[in-house]
Amino acid sequence: MPDDELQPNAPPRPRRKGIYALPNMITLAALFGGFYAIVMAMNGQFGLATAGIFAAMVLDGLDGRVARMTHTQSAFGEQMDSLSDMVSFGAAPALVAYMWALQPLGRAGWLAAFVYCSCAALRLARFNVNTSVVDKRYFQGLPSPAAAALVAGFIWLTSAMFEAHRDVALFRQLISALGGQRVARGDFSWLMFGITLFAGLSMVTNTPFYSFKDMRGRRSVPFVVLVGAALLIAIISIEPATMLFLVFVGYALSGYVIYIWRRAKGEPVSIVSTSTDEPDERGLHD
Repeated sequence: MPDDELQPNAPPRPRRKGIYALPNMITLAALFGGFYAIVMAMNGQFGLATAGIFAAMVLDGLDGRVARMTHTQSAFGEQMDSLSDMVSFGAAPALVAYMWALQPLGRAGWLAAFVYCSCAALRLARFNVNTSVVDKRYFQGLPSPAAAALVAGFIWLTSAMFEAHRDVALFRQLISALGGQRVARGDFSWLMFGITLFAGLSMVTNTPFYSFKDMRGRRSVPFVVLVGAALLIAIISIEPATMLFLVFVGYALSGYVIYIWRRAKGEPVSIVSTSTDEPDERGLHD
């Protein structure tokens, strides 16, 4: 006789907790982008390596939005997203930068790569614990995807320059100006060193970087905004590597401009709130 007939009043078996497939599949795809970047860097394919990092950036921006649109947010998804970000925007840019130009610097090279990687981990951990006390209009420190884009964008820009000018007279003149020496990645080692350290340390500062999150609820925008967006897309399409790198350089510097502007006006520069009951802070932590 079945056990269910012997115990008719037995409590039902608890349902197994599953995970939401769609947003987590997007997160896994972003994780693959970071893993792909590392593998391509090991094979010397740095153009493909930077493409993997930028693909991870796009996917990282989609998974959260898809989860909110489909009401499939979960604690598992949040933890998965953080671990994916650590690989795609922490370990991958550091290793790609090291393989591309930091390796000739010896200890200084791997030190810069480690500082970047560790700062990305610290930034992600701080973001997870400060979510409820930070002004949603700003990020506390440079976001890890923007830091990764700064590092990867410089590699993409210089790699594209080598490919575009390899057999061009202008490039030959540059070689002649350098005394006939061959221009190599090692010539950019110290510049890569500075960019890697700047991107890494900017992630762990308290500098406010605009998050654009307060624009999500606006259903309509002025017509001029659409015109400006069309012009920006057209300009970027002309020289994608150069323009995207300049965009991320501008964003990386914008936080320090905001910091200096606030301090000059005597306004508080910290975006960490100590209270959620003040009228000026309503809606900032939703």
